[in-house]
Amino acid sequence: MPKVTIVGAGAVGSQLAYNLAAKNLADIVLVDIVEGLPQGRALDILESMPLLDSDSKILGTNGFADLKDSDVVVVTAGLPRKPGMARDDLVQTNAKILNSVIPEVIKHSPDCILIIVTNPLSAMAQLAFRLSSFPKERVIGMAGVLDSSRLRCFIAEKLDVSVSDVDAFVIGDHGDLMVPVLSKCSVNGVPVVDILSKDDLGVVAERVRNAGGEIVSLLKNESTCFAPAAALSEMVDCIINDKKRVLPCTVLLEGEYGVNGLFVGVPIKLGKSGVEEIIEFDLSGEEKDQFRKFVEHIRGLSRAI
Repeated sequence: MPKVTIVGAGAVGSQLAYNLAAKNLADIVLVDIVEGLPQGRALDILESMPLLDSDSKILGTNGFADLKDSDVVVVTAGLPRKPGMARDDLVQTNAKILNSVIPEVIKHSPDCILIIVTNPLSAMAQLAFRLSSFPKERVIGMAGVLDSSRLRCFIAEKLDVSVSDVDAFVIGDHGDLMVPVLSKCSVNGVPVVDILSKDDLGVVAERVRNAGGEIVSLLKNESTCFAPAAALSEMVDCIINDKKRVLPCTVLLEGEYGVNGLFVGVPIKLGKSGVEEIIEFDLSGEEKDQFRKFVEHIRGLSRAI
C-alpha cells in the first residue's frame, strides 16, 4: 500500500485523510504539533473503515519520524484566513511554518512528491522548492484543481446543467489575481462564451476569485475544507495510480508562458513521477493581461520570503 503523509490535522488535512482512506488509496500518517489532535482524528477515521470496506491504516502522530519513506507528503499546515484577510497577509507567518516543516520532510522522505497547500500558495510552493532542493517535478502547489472546480460549479449553477458537462479551468494565482480561462470553457463542447453574456461571465469569474473569502465570511472563525480536500484527493489519486490526467496545478515554469523561475498555476500532466508535462495553450488578450499582472505580483511576493 502506498504511504501518504499529511502535515496538519486541521479541517483540510483531516478531511483529506478521510477521503484517501475511504477510497482505500493509501496508508496515511497524519502529523500535527498539537498533542492529541492527529491521534484523535486518525482514530475517528480508522473506526469508520469497516463501514467503508477499506483496509487503509491511519496513524496520528506529533513526530515527523513517522512520515519515513512516504510516497506523497501533503503540507496543509499554516495559519488559516480570517474574515477580511487576504491570502497574502499570511506570507510571513506561514513561511516560518514551512521553514520548520520542509527540512523534516526531506530528512525522512527524500524521495517523496511534495504537495503544498499553505497560503499564499505560489509563494509557499516557491519557498518549499527552495528549502527542499527537490527536482521541480516533485514540488507541486494545489490551487487550480480547487479553483477550477469552483468555476465549473458556478457555471453549472448559472446554466442549470450538470457539472459533468462543464469543462473549465483556472490558471495563475490562488487569490484575487487568478485567471478563469473563460475563452476555453465549454458546456458539453459548446463554448460558454456563446451561451452566457460577457456580464454574466464577469459575475461568475468574480465569484470564483472570491469563493474562499465568501465561505470564510460565512463561517467566521473557520475556513474551507471539503472542496480543498476533494481537490487534493484527486491530485494524490493521479500520482499514486499514475493516471496522467491534465489538471491545473502550481508548478515551476522555466520559459513556459514566457515565465522563468516562478511557481505559477497552469495545466500539467500529473502522474507517478509528479509533473510529467506542462501544457501550453493560447490565451485571449484579456487573459494574457491578467496573467501578466499575477506574474508581476508573485515575483515581488516571492522576494519577500
